[in-house]
Amino acid sequence: MRLVVIGATGGIGRAVTAQALAADHHVTAVVRDLSRLDREIPAAAVDLADPDPAELRAALAGADAVLSCVGPRRKAETGIVSRATAAITEAMRATGTRRIITVSGIGLSTVPTPARPRPLRREPGAGIAMTLFTLPLVRAVIGAHMSDVAAAEEHLGASGLDWTAVRLPRLTDGPLTGSYQVAYGTSLPRAFRLSRQDAAHFMLRAVADPHAVGRHVTVAH
Repeated sequence: MRLVVIGATGGIGRAVTAQALAADHHVTAVVRDLSRLDREIPAAAVDLADPDPAELRAALAGADAVLSCVGPRRKAETGIVSRATAAITEAMRATGTRRIITVSGIGLSTVPTPARPRPLRREPGAGIAMTLFTLPLVRAVIGAHMSDVAAAEEHLGASGLDWTAVRLPRLTDGPLTGSYQVAYGTSLPRAFRLSRQDAAHFMLRAVADPHAVGRHVTVAH
């Protein structure tokens, strides 16, 4: 397949790119800084904080699927995920590309957004430890980022595209195991951690998974 990996120089993006190439997919990388790429593949320099629509459309043209691994590298970049997702989905509609898999995060069902000012009080499927300790701590530390990612999921839901938001827990530098739990449209009782390699593995697996289309999916060890 022809895959576009957006944010290909980040932790998950590098893993997605390497695994996709190993599986003989044709990969185009969309990155802010081409000098950060660690392999010679087709690539486009697009700043997703303020993307040029024409450049983004050119990068996505002809793709079978887009895998967005966009995320802030520092606190000052909070807000980039929803802006990037809006730009990506607009470019996809313009080029006729329909399948998109994005990196998201756990606990977003409890995060208020402009379209959902009164969210759920408890994350469906989460266990007691997640509900009472993990998610409140995460909200206290990165609440603004969670709001941004929740807004990005709303962009996906309104896009009319074949989307999947992969909700991930704390990421580690562990190895690729291919062994993890998956919950479609809900959380997991103990969604505490996942290796970036396994996150990438599921994102590639989700491209052709009809059960993942049009919903969020929680993945964790």
